[in-house]
Amino acid sequence: MEIENNIVLRPRFQKDIALTTETILENAKKLKEEVKEDYRIKISDNHIFFFITLAKRKYYSPHLHIELEENEDKTTHIKGLFGPDQTVWTFFMFLHFIIAGIFLIFSMIAYSHWRLKQSTTLDFIIMGTMVVFWFALYTQARINRKKCAPQMYKLEDLMNKILE
Repeated sequence: MEIENNIVLRPRFQKDIALTTETILENAKKLKEEVKEDYRIKISDNHIFFFITLAKRKYYSPHLHIELEENEDKTTHIKGLFGPDQTVWTFFMFLHFIIAGIFLIFSMIAYSHWRLKQSTTLDFIIMGTMVVFWFALYTQARINRKKCAPQMYKLEDLMNKILE
C-alpha cells in the first residue's frame, strides 16, 4: 500500500481473499499469542484491531482496524483502516471543530460589522489566523503520518500473516 503519497490522513483499503472468515479469525487468535510482546491484537465479532504495545508506542503510533465480510462464495471481503490512537484523533477533531467554530463566529461578526458600516479588520485578522491554524494542524498531521509510516507497514505485515 502506498501511504506517503496519499492525501487522506486515515488511509483505507479493501481486498478480497480466498479464505473464510472463521479461518482468518483462527489465524488471528494464533498470532495474538505469538506477538503479544510487541503488538496487541483484539478480536471482536468480525473485526480485528492491531495495536502497538504501550512500551513501543509513540503519540503518533497508528492502529489498524480490519472488518471481515464473508461473501456468498466463501471468500472474504476485507475493509481496512489505519488511524491514530483514538485519544489523539478525538483531540485532533476537537481542535478542528474549535477552529471552524471560531471562524464561523467571526465571519458572522464581520458581516454584522460590515452591515453596520464598522471596521471589520480585527474580524478578518482572526478569520485568517484560523485558516493558518487549520493548515498548521493539517501539516502536523501529515508529519505525524510520515513518522508512523514504518509502524503502519509493520501492522500491515502483521495483517498479511493472518491472511496467509
